[in-house]
Amino acid sequence: MATAGKNLSFYDKASLPDARNFKIGLVVSEWNSEITEALFDGAELTLLDCKVEKKNIIRLNVPGSFELPLGCKRMILEEKVDAVVAIGSLIQGETKHFDFVCSATAQGIMDVNLQLDIPVIFCVLTDNTFQQAKDRSGGKHGNKGAEAAIAAIKMVSR
Repeated sequence: MATAGKNLSFYDKASLPDARNFKIGLVVSEWNSEITEALFDGAELTLLDCKVEKKNIIRLNVPGSFELPLGCKRMILEEKVDAVVAIGSLIQGETKHFDFVCSATAQGIMDVNLQLDIPVIFCVLTDNTFQQAKDRSGGKHGNKGAEAAIAAIKMVSR
């Protein structure tokens, strides 16, 4: 695995654009909430650390990852954000349901990006085990929410 033993969530704040006037949406799946709340925390703390004002960080909860694309679309249209981070966690089960939801979620998020021309950052963990999800939501591999927040900042400035 490429990330074995690596924490990829460090960033050089000095190399990032000034984000103080950015308005960022965080759309958060309620499914696997222990993981998605940790991802949200990582994203929010990173945005605040990069000087995004608390009032400009808008949160919307959706029931599950499958609902993230519509939630992101509504966030863009209703809140007029500069970027959205789609936060979800899918963990492999015993059926093909995992494969279908992963595929549909990724495709839906990509479609929103292309249809509305606003960056929608994919922060949906697709792990084989709960432990893998924990490792990527504040554990030994860092916090993918923080990484997604940095990606949002970079994409808004492009």
